[in-house]
Amino acid sequence: MIDLLVAGGGPAGLATAIHAARAGLEVVVAEPRPTPIDKACGEGLMPHGAQALAGLGVQLTGRPLHGIRYLDGRYQAEARFRGEPGQGVRRTDLHTALADRARRLGVRVLPVRLDGVRQDGSSVRAAGLRARYLAAADGLHSPIRRALGLDLPVAGPRRHGLRRHFAVAPWSDCVEVHWSPSAEAYVTPLAAELVGVAVLSSRRGSFDQHLAAFPALLDRLPSAAAGPVRGAGPMRQRARSRVAGRVLLVGDAAGYVDALTGEGLSLALAGAAALVDCVRSDRPEAYERAWRGATRRHRALTHALLWTRGRAALAPYIVPAAAHLPPLFAALVNRLS
Repeated sequence: MIDLLVAGGGPAGLATAIHAARAGLEVVVAEPRPTPIDKACGEGLMPHGAQALAGLGVQLTGRPLHGIRYLDGRYQAEARFRGEPGQGVRRTDLHTALADRARRLGVRVLPVRLDGVRQDGSSVRAAGLRARYLAAADGLHSPIRRALGLDLPVAGPRRHGLRRHFAVAPWSDCVEVHWSPSAEAYVTPLAAELVGVAVLSSRRGSFDQHLAAFPALLDRLPSAAAGPVRGAGPMRQRARSRVAGRVLLVGDAAGYVDALTGEGLSLALAGAAALVDCVRSDRPEAYERAWRGATRRHRALTHALLWTRGRAALAPYIVPAAAHLPPLFAALVNRLS
């Protein structure tokens, strides 16, 4: 019998499979889409995420990231990472590197979708497969989470993300976050002649409409983009629990606050490691507490920043405060990274 069946072959699912294979477990990934899978993503790995991937033997290309820079047209604040750099890497390159590492470890990837998950006291069954445990890494709008009745309602504005690449040399070794009254634009260096620009907002509109709110950024970008616009959202997702019997949620499927701090992949990697530890010890019930412990600091800081962002009286002071209090800004950035 398979030890761990993983639903979803994106970065969270493949990282879970790599952890499991390195732990000596028999693991199978179910993913109907061909590799690599592209999606809207900021494409910036914070330092601990880049280090976690290196520890798994995943070899990345891209550009080193040495800090975070906030800009709002009047003020600018920059916080440098104190230790190792992060990494700007295209989503497709990241996915290819993870898939290559999983393949080298002997992980089987089957082109099937796991519908109709059933479980009993000793195993989980889906798509003709039987495993001791199932890791649901099936994304932000996880069908498995919904089928298990683990979705919780979300109140307040719903934020969406749009991303596009531009063929231009990076002008910074930081991730730049440009702020407007209704959106943020994240600029990530990806290659010698490529940057990614991701826009987050609760307002509807096209990528070009949102980008028009950032004239200084627009002046730096070529008129012709280097690829299509990709979208994702709504960002905020809540789960009643990360555990339902022998099914454990990981990555975006486990719940998501917002992409505001760029920590999605790093959290997925932490969740993957915790999940495999619980599977190895046959203690799935311990995963909920482990997941909460691994993500608590990020969730608290992201909630606080998102709450401030949503207050018209406070939002305009985010970048000025960072500019006037550089030690505090640096401490917060490094606490997250």
